[in-house]
Amino acid sequence: MPRAEQITAPITYHGEGAVWHDGWGGLRLVDMLAGDILSLDESTGDVSRLHVDSPVAALLRPRTAGGFIVATERAFAAYDAHDRREWVTPDLWEGPIRFNEGTVDPRGRLLAGQMAYDPKPGSAAMWRLNTDRSTERLFGGLTISNGLGFTADGSRAYFNDTPTGRIDVFDVEDGELGERRPFVTLPEGVGSPDGLCLDVEDGVWVALHGGSAVRRYDADGTLTEVVDVGAAQVTSCALGGPDGTTLYITTSREGLEPHEDPNAGALFRAEAGIAGAPLRTVDV
Repeated sequence: MPRAEQITAPITYHGEGAVWHDGWGGLRLVDMLAGDILSLDESTGDVSRLHVDSPVAALLRPRTAGGFIVATERAFAAYDAHDRREWVTPDLWEGPIRFNEGTVDPRGRLLAGQMAYDPKPGSAAMWRLNTDRSTERLFGGLTISNGLGFTADGSRAYFNDTPTGRIDVFDVEDGELGERRPFVTLPEGVGSPDGLCLDVEDGVWVALHGGSAVRRYDADGTLTEVVDVGAAQVTSCALGGPDGTTLYITTSREGLEPHEDPNAGALFRAEAGIAGAPLRTVDV
């Protein structure tokens, strides 16, 4: 089993949402409950922080026009190329529920799923930020929405509703999510499916919360790789680096005592040997 290399000290309480983008100089991630966006300088190992005045979802994506969009607790916020906030939508709901994770679809729209702070089965939904800045609720019945990602050709999307213990797949029809069906059910004892990313061969890399690992499944659902991670609560993974083949992995300290799992909250990386699917940008 390959083992990921630890490349930072524990830098997050609940690290999430790793994204590599050449346009902003490399890797960014979020410290979700702290409301911080982190940028890694791999040449020095330094990490800088941008606070966004709200808990921040594991959903940070570049804008086509420059800058980035981030999902906050209950809204979408746009920042320019100098990390200055340009606009924010009104809060989209009230109550103890927040955005959690999502991605950009082939039409440049941002899809974002929810979870309740005390996750009640079926209490969460999937939302979308459209290119005209309008927002809409797409569907409900979710619990902990995680790990949405589209194939390079945009014909399928993979998704984790974590308590189901499986990866699901949507057919994408005319740019819209169509039928959802099971893709892979994870064996008991390997952890729960959290964030995911896709590679250029439609392989699905999934972070295993509580499982100290990232797994890769090929397009047929066959397990082809297991990457061991030196912290139990693995939360997200992203392919990036100069040639797109470095797998970056975030971890979390949420719910742990100070003496438990000393590397939790650190950032890890491993060589995947295959490039990630192209990163889509948000057209707003």
